Amino acid sequence: MIAIGSDHGGFELKTAVIRLLDERGLAYDDCGTDNGDSVDYPDFGEKVARKVASGAAVKGILVCGTGIGMSIVANKFPHVRAALATDPFMARMAKEHNNANILVLGGRVLDQGLAVEMVATWLDATFEGGRHQGRLDKIAALERELYKP
Repeated sequence: MIAIGSDHGGFELKTAVIRLLDERGLAYDDCGTDNGDSVDYPDFGEKVARKVASGAAVKGILVCGTGIGMSIVANKFPHVRAALATDPFMARMAKEHNNANILVLGGRVLDQGLAVEMVATWLDATFEGGRHQGRLDKIAALERELYKP
């Protein structure tokens, strides 16, 4: 299951991404927002990141005006690797090299067609492992150190 969420700045783009998920027959949980009225992006970033961090969702997609705010929120959660992408190459690398489990997009800086292409690219990409796994292991070690119960 894919958790997806946006603030008002990303609502229209989130709607376009949901059409792609529907076309592909992918299960998703729309964590809001439900319209273009002004809301606080941390509320929706938290919902998606919490689902991914807990394993309730295997992937997440977040959209705000620039993608910066959602990236900051999502990366506060252990086990989350949220990547802000601005083109299909970055979306592919986010998965292939960083095994990003949340893709973050900017609704006010990306054309909808390009953004949908980026999501498709990210969904179709596969983590390469190998030397990249060692780097993720270092990140996981930092999480264990910094998030001790």
